Amino acid sequence: MYQGSCLCKKIAIKIDGPISSIIHCHCSLCRKSSGTAYATNGFVARSDFTITKGQDSLSMFEFKPGRNRYFCSKCGSPVYSENLADITRLRLRLGILDSDITQRPISHNFCSSKANWEEFDAQLPHYDGFEPSR
Repeated sequence: MYQGSCLCKKIAIKIDGPISSIIHCHCSLCRKSSGTAYATNGFVARSDFTITKGQDSLSMFEFKPGRNRYFCSKCGSPVYSENLADITRLRLRLGILDSDITQRPISHNFCSSKANWEEFDAQLPHYDGFEPSR
């Protein structure tokens, strides 16, 4: 089980299952929404994900039709996102987790979109788009 919270601690989550397909995404959208050089994302089963505190502090932004991003309305921390074309899983920005995770990133993605000041510091495969298994 994993636990997490937003920056201001208004929202708390728990995950009762594994985190899969963890990647470092360098696309401009992930950079903008995270405010960093890249976002580390992973998928969890929707059935394993619970908001344990602060549901009323959760706000939603529909980025594209059927693609919703949920964040804390007080501190702005991303909590999760969903793609209604695949309702079985949610995508997390792993920075929300307070627990150590056992799974590890499998790749850097959208490397051709990386920030011009970013230097790669991990010995992972690098792809110009999604990892081949997705």
